[in-house]
Amino acid sequence: MANETADDDFVAQALAQAQMAVEEISDDVGDLDNFERDHGIDLLGDVDLDVTVQLGKTEMLVEDVLKLSGGSVVELDKLAGDPVDVLVNGRLVARGEVLVLNDNFCIRVSEIVGDLATEALMAGRDQSADATEAEPAAAAT
Repeated sequence: MANETADDDFVAQALAQAQMAVEEISDDVGDLDNFERDHGIDLLGDVDLDVTVQLGKTEMLVEDVLKLSGGSVVELDKLAGDPVDVLVNGRLVARGEVLVLNDNFCIRVSEIVGDLATEALMAGRDQSADATEAEPAAAAT
């Protein structure tokens, strides 16, 4: 009987401690809700991001880079008029076209890029599925 009383006391203490912990967490979550309501997305308004617009790419030998001077022409892998890539902190987020507005260059965003890795993976699966379907047909003939 004394053992059951000790066990009951232990359980009661554990429940009391758990209840106190839940109340503390609830208070913290309530404070967080108020914080989000008071500040929201405005809190991120002054965060600096590195935005890069990439016209194209090329590979050059160091020797060729050293020969560059003012007026040199570097051929890129994209054609004139092709969309440019907009990268934020090195990650592709959009594509668009280069415009001139009041003697300044600007970008008109034409596409917000989703998860390119997923898109590429899905495209690869579609191509391999097409190839798999074509192989039995070729074997049958």
